[in-house]
Parts: sequence; C-alpha cells; structure tokens
Amino acid sequence: MSDTTRPGEFQLIARYFAPIAGPGGLGLVDDAGLLRPARGYETVVTTDALVAGVHFFPDDPPASIARKALAVNLSDLAAKGARPEGFVLSLVLPKGWTEAWLADFAGGLAKIAAESACPLIGGDTVSTPGPLILSITAFGSVPAGRMVPRSGVRPGDLLLVSGTIGDAALGLKVHGPDKPGWVAKLADADRAHLADRYLHPRPRLALAAALQAHASAAMDVSDGLVGDLAKLLAASGAGGEIDLDAVPLSSAARAAIMADPVLAELAWTGGDDYEILCAASEKEYPALVAAAQAAGIALTPIGRATDAAGVATYREKGRARSFAQGSFAHF
Repeated sequence: MSDTTRPGEFQLIARYFAPIAGPGGLGLVDDAGLLRPARGYETVVTTDALVAGVHFFPDDPPASIARKALAVNLSDLAAKGARPEGFVLSLVLPKGWTEAWLADFAGGLAKIAAESACPLIGGDTVSTPGPLILSITAFGSVPAGRMVPRSGVRPGDLLLVSGTIGDAALGLKVHGPDKPGWVAKLADADRAHLADRYLHPRPRLALAAALQAHASAAMDVSDGLVGDLAKLLAASGAGGEIDLDAVPLSSAARAAIMADPVLAELAWTGGDDYEILCAASEKEYPALVAAAQAAGIALTPIGRATDAAGVATYREKGRARSFAQGSFAHF
C-alpha cells in the first residue's frame, strides 16, 4: 500500500484505536484522557517501552507484539496489588507499515484490554525512520496506603514466586532465528509451550487482591529471577537465602534442561517471565498462598529473607551457587 492511500494520523486513530477506548478516552478526540479514582483510592502508574529488535522480533505477529506491550505494564500493576484503570499508548511506526499490520495489532490490543478491563484512554502516533517503538503507560488504583512496595521485605519473611520460572528465556531461544541444538530434542508441545510463554506474557492480575491483603513486598520478574530478587532485597535492606531446587519449573523447561543442563542458569537468570516475586511473614504466608490458590495461581516458597542487607545466597543440591550476571541489563 502506498503512502498516498494510507490513513492520516486522525483517520488512523479513529479507525483502529477509538474503538478500543474507554469512557476516559473521550473518544480520542481530545488532547488528554480523564480518570476518576474512587474516593479513598490512590493511583498507581507504570510505564514500559518496547523496541523492535530489542524486546521482540520485528516479524513477530502484530497481535502478539500488542499483547506483550500491554501485558508487561499490567504485570507491574499486579505486583503493586493494583486494579487496572486504563492506559495510554505511544506508537512510533517505521516506514513501510501497512494497514493489515495495524489492524492485527489493534485487534490484539483490543483483546488484552478487554480481558484485563484496562481500556485505552489516549496516546500518540508518530512515524520514524528507525525501528518500531511502543510505549505504554498504565494506570491502576489501590485503597489509600495499601500499595504493595518493593521495600517491605523483613528478616524472616518467606520469599515466594508465582507460576513457573524460565519458560520465556528458553522460549526466546526456541522462537528466535538461530535455534541452538537442544531445541530439536524437545517434543513439539514443549517447544510450543516455551515459545508461547515468550510471545504472550500472562500478567498475574488475579493475584493483586491477595498481595494487597497479605504480602509485605512484591515486584514482577521481568529481567530474571536472580537479578530481580537482588533488586527486591536491596530496596528492603534485607538479605535472602534461596533454594534453587525449589524454584518452580514447567515440564517443558525441565525437558530443555535435561537436553542441556547448562540451561538451568538461563532459567534462573533469564528475563520475560512476568511472574510475581513476593514476600510474606510467617503469619500472613498461609493466607497468601490460600488466596492465590483460590485465584488459580500457584505460589511457591523458594527461600527466606535474612538480616544480611543486600546479601543473597543460593544453594543448588545443597551446595553454594553464584552467578556472574543475575539478569538482563540494557546498560
């Protein structure tokens, strides 16, 4: 499709994004959106930028790109115990974009926005000679004073993680163009599971109420369990003792590690899991796990916080384990 037959900015917004917008978007004809937090609630704000070739492959399905862009923000809201209220999107389109791509992108965005009750309320669309860039800022709400911080870990707290760890980092290898030899050793179902976990993060919004009621601290696992745990402990001035054998792995991840044992470290340090890492006191731990179970999400204890500020020790099969790099880093 030539540039002359593409919709202009306002037509593009009206055709593809206004149908996704909630009441706070004001039809996407204004310069801003409008949110009205309920009395006694506070607003939680989070933002993430995704760049083609860095956070996703440029030829990934556009609906998957859209889903990931919003999901990573929803994951942050979930970790804070927040209920989604809406989001704004900045879409930086490269040369050569097509209406077919944009229609699929908007369809994927509409689906996750509806699933999460997080409507579009505004944004911006521009063009660039560079790669596709997406930036989403999401807004959530929590009862005043009840946001779950990173900084609340106390010595003696149990440290827990939701779901399974490492699937997305392994899935990146499965999905990417340069597949290592171990990928061919996996069953088709295992390859599909790992690739899907990389392409389609699952924000644990169903955990938000349980975290708000019972967790002392929480954050999502976006850059790798080991590195993100270090961030959680540093923010709290606490230490931790971690049993790596207790870290929950999917059957697909276990199959990959059996095919190549060095992949265990990738599972523990790789990014894009978007699970929840949290802490709870001995008193609150049973209620937290029960509430998570009622929400259909497993929470697994993997260690305990200590008073050795900033010091995390890891054990695997009873022996000490260290890591040269605990997580993905942009800089």
